[in-house]
Amino acid sequence: MSKTYVGSRLRQLRRERNLSQAALASALDLSASYVNQIEHDVRPLTVPVLLRITEAFGVDATFFSRDDDSRLLAELKDVVADQEIAASDVEIQELSDLVYNHPTVARAMVDMHRRYRNVRDKLTMATDTRKTSQAISMPHDEVRDFFYSRQNYLNEIDHTAERLSLDLGVSQFGIRETEEAIRDRLVSRHNIEVTSMSGVDGTLHSFDPERGLLELSTILSTGQRAFRMASELAYLEASELIDEALADEPFTSEASINLARRGVASYFAAATILPYGLVHKESEQVGYDVDYLINAFGVGYETVASRLSTLQRPNLRGVPFTFVRVDRAGNMSKRQSATGFHFSTSGGTCPLWSIYESFNQPGEIVRQHAQMPDGRTYLWIARTVRHHRRKFQDTEKLFAIGLGCETRHADRTIYSIGLPLDDAEQATPIGSGCRVCPRQHCAQRAFPAIHLPLEIDPHSTAIAPY
Repeated sequence: MSKTYVGSRLRQLRRERNLSQAALASALDLSASYVNQIEHDVRPLTVPVLLRITEAFGVDATFFSRDDDSRLLAELKDVVADQEIAASDVEIQELSDLVYNHPTVARAMVDMHRRYRNVRDKLTMATDTRKTSQAISMPHDEVRDFFYSRQNYLNEIDHTAERLSLDLGVSQFGIRETEEAIRDRLVSRHNIEVTSMSGVDGTLHSFDPERGLLELSTILSTGQRAFRMASELAYLEASELIDEALADEPFTSEASINLARRGVASYFAAATILPYGLVHKESEQVGYDVDYLINAFGVGYETVASRLSTLQRPNLRGVPFTFVRVDRAGNMSKRQSATGFHFSTSGGTCPLWSIYESFNQPGEIVRQHAQMPDGRTYLWIARTVRHHRRKFQDTEKLFAIGLGCETRHADRTIYSIGLPLDDAEQATPIGSGCRVCPRQHCAQRAFPAIHLPLEIDPHSTAIAPY
């Protein structure tokens, strides 16, 4: 059995907790010299010491595994694949070593590249007199990165919302009671009047703090009304906590800050009507059966799937899911990840991904055993959802919701039953997008890979166009 050296990771953990080596040694009931030797890779990590660390600091054992480096490694690959960086000849092993041994440096490189792209896009918009260039939606990118860097879990927000849910008496099989409890709290504690509105202009809810009036569209379901009331309750009862969560984030605009506040308030709302401990317990018992959880908690498929992607509380972790929402054209309007799965910023998504197949089977859950180019395999489930339609002539909104996890976690879910997940050769080969995908012989390739030389023989053709 190979030895495991985790010096850089242990040092990272200690610095995150603002501990000296002596304090860390005391917390683990080890000698300071022993901890020093582990940090300098003189001694390997042993199972007893690993158990002490996970118990004392609430980190998952995979914190010390290279398997959980995949997301940062994929982001770093995007950096070197950028044609303007001109570093595509860097070996993947070099990047892997950098990520594992110096994760802070790797993260700094990714952050610098993200800021560089943002400045580049803004400069293009400012200097392009034709006004044909469209910069990336900065606020959405920044808010996505905020949640992404936290593995889609906000500890203080989650705990506070869970305490509120206990005060409200939230339980499974009682969404109507939950709605009434939230409404009563708004009325009795905050003197807020809650009324209905037609919402013909597309507005689902509107709150006027000066008038103390919260209006909810009549097309909202019971669970949706509870969710929107809980999101306003977040501003009323956890405003300072929301500001603290966002205080150290380098947002570049007021729009980004406001969008982030709304995102955290929505997180608070979900954690109130779907309290962590209860949802985690039920999920583990039923194998993360989304249909069961919908019926148990009285909320929609998208809400349940999104909440499952946030179950990463130390010492009570759920399956680390990635959550996505896409439309038929491949536009990804939501992307949340508690796992290592990474979507490239250099192109679209993969047409071989099962989430697109779900549009051919509306309302049915589609499963897929998929393999990324780096060899990692995943279990994906996908199902379509229909959004609000106010009247006959309105355009229908149809999305596909995807949930995915690495196959090493899949046996905790009911969706692994009957799939040959231990046989990687039967997995569907997918990628992060054609521009960064190395699969040269894929018949679905739409664009050449930006990190590979383009060689065209005018006298020869193949299934793949590039």
